[in-house]
Amino acid sequence: MHPTPDEDPRLTFTVAADANGILPDRMIAAMAEAGLILPAYDFVESQIQPASLDLRLGDVAYRVRASFLPGPGATVAERIDQLKLHEFSLADGAVLETNCVYIVPLLESLALPPEIVAAANPKSSTGRLDVFTRVIADGTRRFDMIGAGYHGPLYAEISPKTFPVLVSEGSRLSQVRFRTGDAILDADELDALHASERLVDVDDADLTGGVAVSVDLSGEKGTGFVGYRAKRHTGVVDVDRRSGYAVEDFWEPISARPDGSLILDPGEFYILASKEAVQVPPDYAAEMVPFDPLVGEFRVHYAGFFDPGFGYAGAGGQGARAVLEVRSREVPFILEHGQIVGRLVYEKMLSRPDAMYGQRIGSNYQAQGLKLSKHFRV
Repeated sequence: MHPTPDEDPRLTFTVAADANGILPDRMIAAMAEAGLILPAYDFVESQIQPASLDLRLGDVAYRVRASFLPGPGATVAERIDQLKLHEFSLADGAVLETNCVYIVPLLESLALPPEIVAAANPKSSTGRLDVFTRVIADGTRRFDMIGAGYHGPLYAEISPKTFPVLVSEGSRLSQVRFRTGDAILDADELDALHASERLVDVDDADLTGGVAVSVDLSGEKGTGFVGYRAKRHTGVVDVDRRSGYAVEDFWEPISARPDGSLILDPGEFYILASKEAVQVPPDYAAEMVPFDPLVGEFRVHYAGFFDPGFGYAGAGGQGARAVLEVRSREVPFILEHGQIVGRLVYEKMLSRPDAMYGQRIGSNYQAQGLKLSKHFRV
């Protein structure tokens, strides 16, 4: 039975009309209490992150012929009916094969008020497995973007690109942020924040349009090692299994070249790291965005959310390098040491989260260097 307008719990959740910022963990919890986030089951431990909410897969998956967007006036369910090849249960787990497209209804749906929008992104561990995933909502023209006032279900589009993966009901591949107003720092605000907090550990930081992030191909700390290339025809990776797999069964190390270059082979997947160590102060969040699609024939698959406290000294970090998930497009392409591959755009939080990145939630990536996903034994 739905509440009447007089008793609608959503009326108990408000943000100031002139507020600008990303909602922190306690406000995400308050949204759920007020009925703005509608989980099929209670949230699990660590599902609410400092500035985002992990989204859980439901109990059924659909293999579809092609990726799609529903567009205005259409629902995702209607499009699934038109495009599905078959459906199967995730209750006991199921393997998603590489280069197939799957749609999975999520356990969380939304009833957003008119002042709050949502944006989704793959989780870090999802990106590092080269699992391409995006969130879709009814009536939308864009992936991963849920407009203000949206009331309805959410779905994950999933397409593993390198490894077949085992997923189950409750698996978490994506995360969503909620924001109100314009949260992005302008050029003057970013300059001032860098002057006070030193967001990146270089003296001549490039802050045009965000903090520039370049690739490190010099050899990590004198080891002569710059990253990993994924192997083909491997076993299955269970996305919910931590430290369950030997690195050498899935990855081959890449040695540094004397000239600091790396030739990306088309169709191959690489894990590299940024040259710079970056940090995100507690009252801010960040997102990695593409540098410029015209500068080269490669793509960095961003699992783009950086939470408050990432690499921050007060949260146990001393700056952390960004891990880069890289693919060449149609032709081989040479990456050079120090080449800019992305930018960190900083946004204001509405308030400081109760738990910063790396505190209480047991992150696998605080103070990271070059690091594979949590599924592999170090």
